[in-house]
Amino acid sequence: MKLQDKVAIVTGAGSGMGEAIAKRYAKEGAKVVLADLNEANLKRVVSEIEEAGGVAIGVLANVAKEEDVERLVDETMKAYGKLSILVNNAGIMDNFKTVGSLDDETWDKVIAVNLTGPMKLSRAALKVMTEAQEGVIINNASIGGLFGARGGAAYVASKHGLIGLTKNMAVTHGKDGKIRVNGIAPGAVNTHIGETITAPDPLGMEIIQQTGQSLTAEADQIAGVALFLASNDASFVNGHIIVADGGWTAR
Repeated sequence: MKLQDKVAIVTGAGSGMGEAIAKRYAKEGAKVVLADLNEANLKRVVSEIEEAGGVAIGVLANVAKEEDVERLVDETMKAYGKLSILVNNAGIMDNFKTVGSLDDETWDKVIAVNLTGPMKLSRAALKVMTEAQEGVIINNASIGGLFGARGGAAYVASKHGLIGLTKNMAVTHGKDGKIRVNGIAPGAVNTHIGETITAPDPLGMEIIQQTGQSLTAEADQIAGVALFLASNDASFVNGHIIVADGGWTAR
C-alpha cells in the first residue's frame, strides 16, 4: 500500500498505460480520478477498479481545453479534498508525418494534447500542491522526446517539449523537495494507440524502421515505473526522465 491516503489524477486513463497506472495506484491504496474522452472506457475502468476493492471516479475531460482542466481539478477536490499525484499520460500520435508533409491541423492538435495539456493541468494542480506543500507530477513522455527518429515531427517535438517542461517544473517548483516532477520515456508499449495511425507518411515510416527492432513492454511494466516515481521510494528523485525501453536506446 505504497500510496495509502494519496489522491491521484491520471489522464488518458480509459485504456493503455493510463489504465494500467490508474489500476496500479488504486491497488496501492490511492483514491484515483480517471480522466479520458471515451466515456465507455472510463466507466469500464472505474468499475473494474471498484470491483477489485479500489476507490475511483471518472471525469470526462479533454486536456487541451482549459475549462476541462479546471473542472478536473475541481471535481478531484470536491470528491477527496486534496490532490497528491498528477500523471499527465494522455497523448496522441501524428501518423509519422515529416515537416515536409505536416499540416497545421495535425501540428496544432498534437502540441495541444501532448504538451500544452500537461502544462495547463500541471498549472492547475500546482495551485493545490503549492498550498499543501506536497505533491508529485509525472509526465509520460517517450523516447521520442530524447531522439529524433522515434515518431513524426509533431510527436517528437511535443515529447521533447514535455521533457523540457518536466525539468523546468522540477527546478522551479521542487526547490525544497516537497513537490517532485519527473518523467517516463517509454519505448514500444503494447497499447491500442497504434490503431489510431492511419495512412502513415512513407518517409516517416522509413526513418522509424531504421531505428531497429524494439522489445515491446506491457502497459503494466510502465505502471510499475509510475508507481515508483509516485511513492516515497523516489522521495529524492526530482527532475529526471526514466527511460523504460527494454534497452532499445542502449544499443
